[in-house]
Amino acid sequence: MIDLFSATYAQARQRWLALADQRGLAVQSHVHPLSGPQGEALAMDVVVDGPPDAPNVLLTTSAVHGVEGHGGCGIQAGLLQIGESLRALAGPHTALVHVHAVNPHGFAWGRRVTAENVDLNRNFVDFSQPLPDHPDYAAIEPWLLPAHWPPAADNEAHLQTLLDAMGPRRAQMAVTKGQHTHPDGMYFGGTAPTWSQQVFRRALRQHAGHAHRLAWIDLHSGLGPFGVGERIFASMDAGAALARARQWWGEGVTSVHAGSSTSIPMTGPIQLAVDDECPRAEYTGICLEFGTVPLPQMVMALRGDHWLHRHPGADAALATNIRQRLRQAFYPDTDDWKRALWAQGLEATQQALRGLGTA
Repeated sequence: MIDLFSATYAQARQRWLALADQRGLAVQSHVHPLSGPQGEALAMDVVVDGPPDAPNVLLTTSAVHGVEGHGGCGIQAGLLQIGESLRALAGPHTALVHVHAVNPHGFAWGRRVTAENVDLNRNFVDFSQPLPDHPDYAAIEPWLLPAHWPPAADNEAHLQTLLDAMGPRRAQMAVTKGQHTHPDGMYFGGTAPTWSQQVFRRALRQHAGHAHRLAWIDLHSGLGPFGVGERIFASMDAGAALARARQWWGEGVTSVHAGSSTSIPMTGPIQLAVDDECPRAEYTGICLEFGTVPLPQMVMALRGDHWLHRHPGADAALATNIRQRLRQAFYPDTDDWKRALWAQGLEATQQALRGLGTA
């Protein structure tokens, strides 16, 4: 299945559409108003594999963080290719709904964020209410994104002093929790719903709003040991839903709220859409987060990407280096990494289908 992982968004989408056509499955394409780097169309493409009115739904999503789509879309392509066997396991009362490239703009342009420079997993907040404040981010932002790149040694020493004073977990949250005050900064949650948020909500409501039981595997990369898929509990319900998640996917399911995950609590995660769009559903979900490089290397790659966003006229060689480092931080293009992703993605899918089939 490693040949189903794609080097570009355009290639991933072409494969996705071809696989759906081979299976005789319709694709609902939500076309983005902007284009890709080669002028190609961008879209969030949804495929329903199974009865559209099935009471049980297994949802998979990829490229919520655009550049992470290389891994997630590769897994989805494999799931679509072997869909007949998955349908047999699912039974007549379960449908698989695959949302391919939730953030197609970020995927195509090699960034983690949307066209609005928004981290989509910090954008699902109630914008009718005062936005979350995050003073820790504001305190370190001038040193996270200094005027020159790469950062000077004294800049890094001062930043490290600030982070050390916070302690490891607070420091990670200072950088990555999400902020709404620096539009060209890191982990920006936005000041309004993005295109991807609005379109995803409509797709979720249309294809899972009727569901009695909803399982969701949200595919990510960038945190944890190389090739290891951490199963991170993705719900606000730490009671029955967490117990189900551990029944289905194993006792190793981690929780950001309990501090057992490599990730941290964040503002506006995409899973908050479930309560609004699928109010009838008994929901059980995980983020399947695949490790790539050590955390400091990943954060440095993201810092470079945001610095480049602020300095589009940067030296061409430096810009190329920054883009390559970001891609490597979220898509190690090696066969062993792809094999690990496919094996664990398939296993998690099979476990979810069995879980949905239990009374």
